[in-house]
Amino acid sequence: MALRRKRSTKRKRKKPMAQNFDSLQTMSADATMHSFGVVTKGTQAIATEIAEYSKRSFEHGSKTMENLLSVKSLDKALEVQSEYAKTAFEGYVAHATKLGELYVNMAKEAFRPYEGIVGKVTPK
Repeated sequence: MALRRKRSTKRKRKKPMAQNFDSLQTMSADATMHSFGVVTKGTQAIATEIAEYSKRSFEHGSKTMENLLSVKSLDKALEVQSEYAKTAFEGYVAHATKLGELYVNMAKEAFRPYEGIVGKVTPK
């Protein structure tokens, strides 16, 4: 009878490896939830930036078209067109740079919680 009780208590105790697995599992779930939140916020920021750029670009194009329709000479029309091309390109490069930064920051922040997990799992 004593043997059976002793065995049943051994079964109830968790082994250190199982405890480590449980904590790793909890850490992984927490990291995943944090990453989902970061990706959601990052995606919203990116969508907002794209919408704002589209609005600015449309307004700039409309203003340029108004200027083109009001010019009287070909030289002035070429000047307006070249100025538009220059500012449109600069605006696009600035927009692409900002989007790149948003994507990089989102990726860094989303994977930051996993750095600790990888450090604990990886043998030294």
